[in-house]
Amino acid sequence: MFAIYKREMKSYFTSPIGYIFMAVFLALSGFIFSLTTLLVQSSDITFYFTVMMFVFIVILPLLTMKSLSEERKTRTEQLLLTSPVTLTGMIAAKFLAAFTMFVGTLLVSSLNFLTLYKYVPEGSEINTAIIVGNLISIILIGMCFIAIGIFVSALTENQFVAAISTIGILLFLLIIGFLNGLIDSYIIRYMISWVSIYNRFGNFTYGIFDFNALVYYLSITVVFLFLTIRIYEKRRWG
Repeated sequence: MFAIYKREMKSYFTSPIGYIFMAVFLALSGFIFSLTTLLVQSSDITFYFTVMMFVFIVILPLLTMKSLSEERKTRTEQLLLTSPVTLTGMIAAKFLAAFTMFVGTLLVSSLNFLTLYKYVPEGSEINTAIIVGNLISIILIGMCFIAIGIFVSALTENQFVAAISTIGILLFLLIIGFLNGLIDSYIIRYMISWVSIYNRFGNFTYGIFDFNALVYYLSITVVFLFLTIRIYEKRRWG
């Protein structure tokens, strides 16, 4: 497992993908942070993280689109299927590599928050708990997005198709939460609220640790990784 993890991490830096991801992530996060906080002289960062969620829809597939589809395209998939490592270990290693890239870049971009303590107007209160809460929630959401992206990548050998399909699924899971106001049926609204990734984001933005949301995000991640493993189990024995 660790060998695959190291190989995946190395691949991000021996190809343009890792550098493109970090450059786009840091450039967009800095630009959006400036627009939503510094230019309007606000210490409220919830809107910044909300916008970044939609940015993740586009940039996180950069990390996942080649994770498994490239193995099929280059015919190295069979080597993985016949290697001593378990399928669970293989999928977990690829997931952890993408997650490491995401969290590492996110933490670097978090240096932007230091400017709040210097440039926010006098009298504005900076709540560190809210910043931490938003960070935790955005990491959990990114974790879900990566698991979904890896699952989609396992379905095709075309990286472009994997990226576009992942973007479509992630966009649906986010915007579905905004449809509640247009639906009269309570049952349908409840079902949408349960499925929506965005609706679980709320409590964290107030600095409240939502255990139910944590379980939800972890469950989504585990389910999609499990489905990915099942796909490869079928290919191994099929």
